[in-house]
This record gives sequence, structure tokens and C-alpha cells, in this order.
Amino acid sequence: MDKPTGMFDRDFEWSELVRFASYEGAEATLGVVSGRRRQGKTFLLDGLCRVTDGFFFSASEATEAESLRQFGGALARFEGRRTPYRFAHWEEAVAELMGLAVQGGAPRVVVLDEFPFLAKASPELPSLLQRALGPQSRHEGGPVRLLLCGSALSFMGGLLSGTAPLRGRASLELVVPTLDFRLAADFWGLTADPRLALLVNSVVGGTPAYRREFVLGDAPSDVDDFGPWVLRNVLNPGRPLFREARFLLAEEPDLRDTALYHSVLAAIAQGNHTRGGIAGFLERKSTDLGHALTVLEDTGMIVREPDAFHGKRSAYRIAEPILTFYYALMRPQWSDLERPDQATAVWERAQPTFRSQIIGPHFEQVCRTWTRWYASADTLGGQRTRVESGIVPDPVAKTGHEVDVVVFGRRADGREVLLAIGEAKWNETMGLNHLQRLEHIRALLRSRVNVDAEQTRLLCFSGAGFTPELLNLAERDPGVRLIDLHRLYAGE
Repeated sequence: MDKPTGMFDRDFEWSELVRFASYEGAEATLGVVSGRRRQGKTFLLDGLCRVTDGFFFSASEATEAESLRQFGGALARFEGRRTPYRFAHWEEAVAELMGLAVQGGAPRVVVLDEFPFLAKASPELPSLLQRALGPQSRHEGGPVRLLLCGSALSFMGGLLSGTAPLRGRASLELVVPTLDFRLAADFWGLTADPRLALLVNSVVGGTPAYRREFVLGDAPSDVDDFGPWVLRNVLNPGRPLFREARFLLAEEPDLRDTALYHSVLAAIAQGNHTRGGIAGFLERKSTDLGHALTVLEDTGMIVREPDAFHGKRSAYRIAEPILTFYYALMRPQWSDLERPDQATAVWERAQPTFRSQIIGPHFEQVCRTWTRWYASADTLGGQRTRVESGIVPDPVAKTGHEVDVVVFGRRADGREVLLAIGEAKWNETMGLNHLQRLEHIRALLRSRVNVDAEQTRLLCFSGAGFTPELLNLAERDPGVRLIDLHRLYAGE
């Protein structure tokens, strides 16, 4: 089955869907497809239905009665019936659905898109599907390949967990991720200009829909056009990206106290990454934020990253760049931005915010991503097992040193070893002073009994280049590695 024309990448996802749809067993099977909004899940599943002559139903937020009417009409059209089905309840609808494939016949793909909408109005639906997928399906139904799809990550994650009715029933559990920074640069057509690619990525990330529908194909022509592009598409009240962050929050069914969630995201976007820092920003007790942080994690809006050197310490970061851009830069000046003639002034005075709270932290995250997935063993001095950030205490100076990139590996005897530590500077030419800071941190780590840092390499990541002195030293010392933007996007 050929991938639909116009589908970028998604080779793994498409191959798994094809494998699921092509399974020749006589029983009905279940697959679950999830992922954040705007990632192309519907495009994938609609394409699968088109090439397999499958049934695709996209639910809307509606009452049970209206959902049944919509489903009955869609099913009738698929079967070529002149009159729609009139289902009194979902038990009848599921029975008809599971009959789309006949015993002994070819498998039939059936997709229920936006499944959380259906289950919210009809909580018994997962149990009805469980029964339909049970052992009796071998005798009463045909080889239906049922795919449930949804963007509510907390709901979709719970669909197959714990004591949920569909637990243990799925033979496919596919998460459609955002495109990483390299794929996003290719998708936007910006691979020839890595600096521009990273600037764009810091605003819109790797969400495919933002490249086409949301900006009508408008990509910045060069670095000088980046600011005007932001004004045209992100700070423009007439474009969908202007309110996208607000909609992402409103579309999550598990977020009820939206004022609190908005404030938590604003705290993180403005540089408060620990629970204590977030609590201080909100003027609340840190114990009061446990539920809100957990819910935001479950919905995929934030991620909790452990400190590389302190098992009980962690940092919270926003997962979607458009949210960081909104909460750090747009939300504090929202009243001005609603007047189109004020956008240019807002963008100009927000440049320090953009550098310190948006592009700087995003560059650090991209450096960790590169180190985790693209850096070679030769660069790192061994095979990596985990890549994190962390804080190294300095007892003499009575301070802590932040380390942007921390790379761990494992020796042949199973002992963990610190392969490398690194510093990332987006708009600063790195020199010997930056290397000396890393050497000091490495010396502190070597003095700790629980860290094997004898062969630790030093990594310097820069978006602005390196001084001649540092370049000359790195040529002579294999323990020092320099990574610029071109290497981030094309090297290892």
C-alpha cells in the first residue's frame, strides 16, 4: 500500500498501520492511535481508509443522540444505502459496525476518529467495544480492523491501562509524534539555512499543520525575513496561530480550572522550571500544584525532566514551542496585540524576552535532542544511555552550576560513566572562558565518589560560532568537541 501523495515522512507510522490493516486473521482486532493535535493523525487514517476501502467516521462534540444520528448517516452513505440508520443506542451501532467485514472475507478497516468525544457522551462505549472484540467475534463477526483515534492524550493513555475495559485488547498502540527539529527543517524547506530553521522551530516546533493550513504555505525567505514572518503569521490577529495556544488549552477535556493551568504554563514559560519556582510565581504552596502539574503532564503540554545529578530534583518544561511563545511573549502583552497596528512595537520591545525565554532555552533543548539521537559514539566517547541537564553544586563557591547537556553511558562491566558535559549558547561566540567553566565543573564532578568522570568529554554548542583560540585548541584536544548549527542539522 503506497503512502498517500503529499504525506511527509511518517514512514514508520504508515508501515505499522499497513501491517495492522493487512493482518489476515479471521478475528476482529483493535488499534489505538494518539498524539497531540495538528500532527496529521486524521490524514494518516483517512489515507489508510482510502487505499483499503475502509470506513472512516470523524466524531464531533455532541450528545449521544446526535452522535448516533451522525454515525448512522455516515455508515449508510458508506454502504450506499438511501436512508440513514436510526440507532437507538450504541449497542446496535457497534453490532452493525462489526458486521462491515464478513466471515471468511477480506479484512475491513474501520476508523473512529476523535473517539474521546464519543466516549464522553457515551461512557459505556469502550465496554461495548470490548464485548464486540471478545472471543465471540471469531464466530459472529468478520475481520474488522478497528482503529480508535484521539488527541486527548490523558484519555487515550487511559484507554488501555489499569482496569479499563479495553486493557489487553489492542494489537496496535501508535503514538504520532511531532517532527523533530531536523525533520521540521526539511518540512519547512529550510535545511539550507540552519539558523533560520532553528528560529522558526523555536516558535512553531514540528507540528505539520502549522506549515500549511495555518500560514498558507508562508515560510520566511531568510533570517532578515524572520521578524516580518512572525508579524505576518503569529502576532497577526487575523491568522489562526495568533490564538492557537489558547485553543490548545481549551480543547483538552481534563483541564477544568483553566485559570490555574494558564498560570502554571506562564510560570514555566517565564523561566520557573522547578515546583518551588512555579509555586513562588503563583504565590501558592508547592503542595497545591501537584494535581495541576500531573494533569498538564498527562495531556502532553509539559514534560518533567529529572536532574542528571539529583534523583529527587526535576525541571518542568513546556513541550510545545507555540505555547512557550504565547505565554512568554504574547500573553503579557495581549491587549496591545489585539490591535494590529501595535504588533511591530510589541515584537521590537520583546526581543530580550525572545532571546532569554524562548530561543535560548529552545536551543538548549535542541542540543540535548541532537546529543540523544544524532551524535555519534566517536563524538561522545561511547554509546550514550541517557541525556539530561542538571545542576552541579560548588561547595567552595557556595553556588550551583547549570549544565545544559549531560551524557551518560555504561561500561562493559555495567557501571555508569559520565561520557560528556556540554554548554549551549545561542547568540554568543564561545571561547576559552566557556571551556574553562566546563573544565571546572568536570573537576567538581571528578571529586564526587558516585560519578565516574575521568574520561568525560567537553561539548561546546554555539549558534554564533567559536573564537580562533577555541577552534585551535579543539583541533589538538580530542576531548573537546565543538558543535555549530550546521553540525546540529547535518552532522554527527
